[in-house]
Parts: sequence; C-alpha cells; structure tokens
Amino acid sequence: MNIHIAGAGGGEVTGSAYYVQTDRACVLVDCGQFQGKRESEKFNRWKPPKRIKLDAVAITHAHLDHTGRLPLLAQKGHRVPVYATPATIEMTSLILRDSAHILAADAARKNRKLARAGEPPITPLYSPEDAEGALRMMRPVPYQEPVEIAPGIRATWTEAGHMLGSASIQLTVTEDGREKKIVFSGDLGPRSAPILRDYEPFHEADMVFIESTYGSRNHRPFDETVEQFVTIVNDAIASGGKILVPTFAVGRAQLIASLLGWMFRNRKATPFPIFMDSPMAIEASKIYAQHRELFDDAALKFIAKGTMRDELKTMKLCVTAEDSKAINDQPGPCLIMAGAGMCNGGRILHHFKANLWKPETHVLMVGYQAVGTLGRLLVDRAEYVKIFGEKIAVKADVHTLGGFSAHAGQTDLLNWMGHFADAKPKVVITHGESASRLGLEAVIRKEFGLSCSLPNMGAVIAI
Repeated sequence: MNIHIAGAGGGEVTGSAYYVQTDRACVLVDCGQFQGKRESEKFNRWKPPKRIKLDAVAITHAHLDHTGRLPLLAQKGHRVPVYATPATIEMTSLILRDSAHILAADAARKNRKLARAGEPPITPLYSPEDAEGALRMMRPVPYQEPVEIAPGIRATWTEAGHMLGSASIQLTVTEDGREKKIVFSGDLGPRSAPILRDYEPFHEADMVFIESTYGSRNHRPFDETVEQFVTIVNDAIASGGKILVPTFAVGRAQLIASLLGWMFRNRKATPFPIFMDSPMAIEASKIYAQHRELFDDAALKFIAKGTMRDELKTMKLCVTAEDSKAINDQPGPCLIMAGAGMCNGGRILHHFKANLWKPETHVLMVGYQAVGTLGRLLVDRAEYVKIFGEKIAVKADVHTLGGFSAHAGQTDLLNWMGHFADAKPKVVITHGESASRLGLEAVIRKEFGLSCSLPNMGAVIAI
C-alpha cells in the first residue's frame, strides 16, 4: 500500500489531500484547496494523476482547504462517490457554491482589465457547473459505522470536534490477506470548546496522519479568552469604537454570535448593534440550527433556557451589498462580523479600509491566519497594509484570540494521540507550518516514544 501526499505537506497548512493506493483500489482522503500564498493558484491548478484510477473519496469536513479541489475531479471527468457525514455534505454544498461564485466574479473582473490591455482572458479554477458536478457525487455516511467505500477498504468516521459534521477517518485496508488500519485526524477541535461535542479518538492504528496547525503551542484557556472578549467588547462600548471580526462563516461566526447572546443574557454587556455581514455565515447558521444532535450538553442546556433570537434582537443579518455598504453609516459602538476569515477577500476588506486607520477601532482575529494573507500581516503587527491598492495605516487595536480557534492546541493533540500510543503506530505529521510540525514531533517522541515522519508535498509513504 502506498499513500501519496497531494497536499498539506512540507510545511503547508492548506490543501489537504492523500491518495491511498492498494493492489485493488485507490481512495482519496480529502481534496482541499490551497489558500494564502501567491503560489496557491499554481498548486490548485492540479491534475489528478493519470496513472491512478480513483475509486472513491472520503472527506473529513467541509472547509475549503479540505474540499476545495473536489470540483476539479468533476471537471476532469471523474465520477466517483464522495463520502462524508450528512452535515459535512450540507456545509460543503454551501462552501463550494460560494467558492465557485467568487472564482467566477474574480475572473470576470480580471478579464475586463485584460481586455482593455488587449491580452487573452483567463479561466477560473472551476465553474459553478463543476461545483454542482462534485456535489452530485456526495454520499452520506453515519458516524461510528464502517462503510465499504472501495474493494478491500472500509472507512469509519468519528467526531473531530472542529466544525459541524467534522470527523476523523479510519481506513481498514485488507491487502494480501493482511489488515492495516490508517487513521487521518482531519482537523481536530479543542476539547471543551462550546457548541460542538468533543473529539472521539480511535484506539487502533498502524499509521496515523495527524494535523499540526498548532502543534508547537497551546491556546490561551477558553474561559480566559472569553474574559478577554468581554473586556474588549465593553471597552469598545465605552469608547464608541467599532469591533471588526474577520469571520470564518462556518464555525467562528456561530461561536461569536453565541457568546454575544450569552453576554447579553447574563448582563455582561449592554446590548448594542451587531452586524452579521456574510450571506454564507447566515446560511451556515441555519444549517447549525438543523443539527442539534451534534451539539454538546452545554449548548443544548443554553438553548433550553431560551432562543438566541431573544438575546440577539440587536443583530442585523446583512445579505445584500447594499446592506453591507449601509454599515459604514452606522456609528460605533457596533460589532461587524464579515468574511473572509483570513482577510484575503470578501466584505471585511471594505470595513478595514473604512476603519483600520482609526485608533478607536478594535480588530479581533479569531482563527488561523495563513502566511501571505492580510490577516497574517495584521497578526504580525504590520504598521501599514494595502487594501484595493491603497495604503492604509493600522491604527486599530488588533487582538489575537487564539482561545477561540477551532483547532486543537498541542496538549489536546497529544491527548488525541495518546489513545493510539499502546498500538505503536507510525506517525505522519502534516497540515502545519514547519515550526509547528517540528514542535509536535518532539513532544510525541518524548511522551510516547513514537517515530514521526514529516513528509514533503508529493512524497509517497509505503506501508
């Protein structure tokens, strides 16, 4: 059996994709898009290897860096089942359709400039039709029940606690009369984070692929981060400033909205205007509401005491561009959640342009910011940034709230890994920057005495 690293290797955090090739079948685990760096477009212009006949795809969760190349499979003529949990399929539908729309709009804008310059047009990475083709291939699977997805390959999904519908996947592969178990962590969420259930580890594995987004460090404890959030909100209320939250539409938007509802219910802050300026976040919130079976006990108890609608009467859902533009006329204090989460596009850029240069503005970074993104520049305390070609001074107070991350920190990664320790699996560390992978490798060797490999993109691992 060979496993080909087709993404998230060599210090790359995005683009997760792994080909598992046996003597009888080939399965692709995740098919993610590369994000952040200028080279991402080149990496994404990817051709599935011709020498491999693909039998199935297994998806850990819906985020674009795990699903964003699925439309390319449809584009290249592949017609294979794509297995995922029901909530992941719903979220993937939302995310891929939005991505295809953005790609088409970006290409149209660039082509207008190219036409004026007398240069040939470009084509978007994929079209809405390609996205629909990928979605037609998706098949729902339950948690905790093995499913035969290809000859000699059974797959089991278990809760990963990262986003609605997220899972780790265990492949049980029978080859030459022998059985091997390979586990892919997907993205793991922090234990005890609100709304979703905690991850549920597997206990058997011959090889484990583990993410390392925060492999070298821990987040601030969630309770302390909530206290920090409450303080920032009340400071902004007192000073009349705006709070800008670059929001991942799936997960972080729902978390921030829930925390504000909790604050208002418990009189931690006086209700003030809130704007969810993200059509995708609005739709994602509806999907969350339909899957309470995936919520943790604390979230269910909170809901039982009253609806979020009661607490969030001051929140306006901004669907149209006109709704978004009208926010500029809104004086502070107010809080604006807008995409994109890494500030590499979307409505948040317009709010940044209007407010980053004002010292009373607060910016809350609540998720991972890839190298090369505007979000990373802000986290790294850049004095100036460029937005739509214009130089903007960063006078706003930028706060990094790592405790709100949807990714497990080092301690939680080790806890998950510890469930496999007695099985002595080979460990493959991917989906992290170099320092994060090296940091996680060191503690796994120290704590469990397990050997780890840190493969580059394109590497082939034999079992």
